[in-house]
Amino acid sequence: MEKEKEYYDNILYDGEYFDGKRHGIAKEYYSKLRFEGEYKNDLIWNGKGYDPWNNIVYELRDGKGLIKEYNNGKLSFEGEYLNGKRNGKGKEYYDNGKIKFEGEYLYGFKLKGKLYVNEYLEYDGEYLYNEKWNGKGYDKNGNIIIELKNGNGNGKEYYDNGNLFFEGKYLNGKRIGKGKEYYNNGKIKFEGEYLNGERNGKGKEYNENGEAIF
Repeated sequence: MEKEKEYYDNILYDGEYFDGKRHGIAKEYYSKLRFEGEYKNDLIWNGKGYDPWNNIVYELRDGKGLIKEYNNGKLSFEGEYLNGKRNGKGKEYYDNGKIKFEGEYLYGFKLKGKLYVNEYLEYDGEYLYNEKWNGKGYDKNGNIIIELKNGNGNGKEYYDNGNLFFEGKYLNGKRIGKGKEYYNNGKIKFEGEYLNGERNGKGKEYNENGEAIF
C-alpha cells in the first residue's frame, strides 16, 4: 500500500491507498482535523471523527457505530452506520438546521421515513434506492396530493420554500408521460413528455415571464 496526499475542495486526505481506493491508516482535514483512523475499500472503518470545534462526533469500529456528518460546519446527518454506510435510524438536515428526512436506511439508501420541505411533511412512506415508492405525498396544507404504489401514480414536487416545481405522472418512481415544470415564481418553465425521469418527446420551454421560447 502506498501513502499519498489528496486535496479536494480544501479537504486534505493523508493516508494509504490500495487498488485505487482509500485503504489503510489515514487522516482527513478541513482546516482542522476531521477524521483519524482506518479506511477499508474507500469506506471509513475504524476511527474517530471530529466536528469543526474538535469534539468527537463519532467513533466507528469495524464500520459500525453512530455518526454525525457536517457540510461547511453545519450538521447534515446523524444516525447509525454499518459496514461504513448509513444503516438503521437516521436524520438529514437542511443548511438552516431544519429537518429534511427522518427514518431508516439500508446499505446507504433510504428505506422508509418522512421527508420535509420548508418544515411541512412532503412525503411519508417507503423508498426503493432513494426513489419514493410506496407512500403518500402532501402539499403544505396537509392535503394528500399523491399516493404511490410500487413507484406508480400522479404526483407533485416542490421547491424547498414550498412552491410547486413539477406535476405529472410517475412510473417506477420516475417521471413519465405528460408533465409540467415551474419556476419558483409560479410561472411555467416546461410542459411536455418524459421517459425514465427525463424530458423525452414533444415539449415547450418558457422564460420566467411565462413566454414560450421558440
